[in-house]
Amino acid sequence: MSAPKIAVLDYGMGNLRSVCKALETVGAAPALVTDTAGLAGADAIVFPGQGAIGDCVASLQNSGLDDALRGWIADDRPYLGICLGLQALFEHSEESGGPGLGVFSGKVARFRLPPEYKIPHMGWNEARFEREDSPLREGLPASGSQYYFVHSYYVAPEDPSIILCRTDYGGDFVSGVWRGNCFATQFHPEKSQANGLRIYRNFLECVTRSLV
Repeated sequence: MSAPKIAVLDYGMGNLRSVCKALETVGAAPALVTDTAGLAGADAIVFPGQGAIGDCVASLQNSGLDDALRGWIADDRPYLGICLGLQALFEHSEESGGPGLGVFSGKVARFRLPPEYKIPHMGWNEARFEREDSPLREGLPASGSQYYFVHSYYVAPEDPSIILCRTDYGGDFVSGVWRGNCFATQFHPEKSQANGLRIYRNFLECVTRSLV
């Protein structure tokens, strides 16, 4: 069986080279995609990103990828969102004051923390998995694993059933969500060494199962 084809969204921001390298390391065939035509023949979408969510969503709308993403996830096709790829799934962001993709109910809120906590939240921190049945955490402990974060905003889902993991930074925040074949994390697996590669490997296994 040939390597699954992974469409990596390129909308002008994001850590694309390291994401593609991580996907290649676990056996995927990533390709950068800038428009809906690039999704043809793809087996899965990875949506990475760092930067301003308003610019991100505007870019998706200009290319038509916003509707394509909604349809892809509605069809339960494999999707992995990273950082902005998580935040864009929600209805509204305090950062831009504008709408997101609205895949999940809820908002993106800014950290409001005591002065001793630096914003952005940057560096290594624990992700505590609440969904032990999630294929994304296969081979990873429910708690104690460290991942790399860079963000000033966090997601606040209205539906607690989609929460995959939480992280503590001056209080708990949601650091990952999961529903069907849609996975998304606030942390960056491509910057998270062995644990991050395991996340990518687990996602690739989900993609492979979806092709059978």
